[in-house]
Amino acid sequence: MIEIPAKLIRNHSEKSPEWLAGLPAAVAQYVGQWQLTVAGEPLSGEASLILPVVRRDGTEAMLKLQSVNDESESEAVALRTWNHDDVVEVLEDDPATSTLLLERLGPRTLDDLPDHIEATRILAVLLTRLSAVPAPPGIRHLAEVAAGMIDVAPGLIPKLTDPAEQVLVRRFVAQVTELLPDSGDRLLHWDLHYYNVMEGKRRPWLVIDPKPLAGDPAFEVFPVLWNRWDDLVATGDLARAIRDRFDLMLEVTGIDRDRALGWTAGRILQNVLWFVEDGDTRIEAELKAIADALFA
Repeated sequence: MIEIPAKLIRNHSEKSPEWLAGLPAAVAQYVGQWQLTVAGEPLSGEASLILPVVRRDGTEAMLKLQSVNDESESEAVALRTWNHDDVVEVLEDDPATSTLLLERLGPRTLDDLPDHIEATRILAVLLTRLSAVPAPPGIRHLAEVAAGMIDVAPGLIPKLTDPAEQVLVRRFVAQVTELLPDSGDRLLHWDLHYYNVMEGKRRPWLVIDPKPLAGDPAFEVFPVLWNRWDDLVATGDLARAIRDRFDLMLEVTGIDRDRALGWTAGRILQNVLWFVEDGDTRIEAELKAIADALFA
């Protein structure tokens, strides 16, 4: 028997109760099928149960169980498509359930690196390497995601109570609409931030937990701006620090500035729409700070 982490229960008790209830049996199934020994307490991401295990040959690994959805179903494919030196290794997988057996990494992540500028530079180098790889067939496309945002935005924008914020979000819709016809074909991570880069044994840093998309690498800049937020605030000039981090990402990756601005507007739009759907009536403060720093 395993104890399901409280965070996973909170996140899934309403939207996927059957998957949550089936986790103990699923753990037992894959521990037996892949001849594993449980070697620690279960951990939890936002959407997955992660269990430290040891393989029959003594190799340490992590068993990852997650519900099947648009984000999880291509994870193993993406990790096997990128260069092995850049990402966590998939040791086993079951495409029917999106269950993975992964190389054991950590415990440190790039979030633990004291110098946030060095951490950003390392992440930018990894992004450069990942985004050089064409997306394989069958990966969901950024164009599809962006078109969905454009479709739902008119019904959600009026729920913002500040007219100036409505104007800003409509501006972002226009920017995404302009970029949509040429939305790229690279294999994107979608969630490449400091916590999703972990210390490895065979390489200093390896990328984990992609939500694969086919699209423009410029779509990948935003997560760096919204994470390690306290480091940005601690500089004493938040807007300048956001711009400096944005500039560092472009300097290292070579991503075009206008496209980076446009797709960052798209990422802000995406988050605003998600939050408004959940009942918010104002743009979240950190999103507004990023928008003000880059688009004012």
